[in-house]
Amino acid sequence: MRNLGLQNVLINLGEPHDPRLPADSIDVAILVHMYHEITQPYGLLYNLVPALRSGARVGIVDVYGPTSGHGTPPELLRCELRAVGYREISLDRLAGSNAYLAIFAPPTVANRTPPEAMVACKAP
Repeated sequence: MRNLGLQNVLINLGEPHDPRLPADSIDVAILVHMYHEITQPYGLLYNLVPALRSGARVGIVDVYGPTSGHGTPPELLRCELRAVGYREISLDRLAGSNAYLAIFAPPTVANRTPPEAMVACKAP
């Protein structure tokens, strides 16, 4: 980042269940071709919420297909995000590809589903 002269980039080491981002620090979180690699999606999505500012959005780009094939079926994505309290804004196929862009509005910290109340989704 220094070599490129980028001053507004912070590299932060997270964990599979927690991105460990500063509270109220993100306007947009973009996860590109990596959602299917998240080993603890409910924990990660739950712990991402405090970092998201009011009005923030989460964009996810992934491929139509099973997670074993490095994709995420949209039904599974929707279910997992809904389980934590996120609301789908849109899901659109990206032109000329087998990928999609899904945009979600996060819950507030007070309105996210408590971990003990989350129901795990089944992969289609």
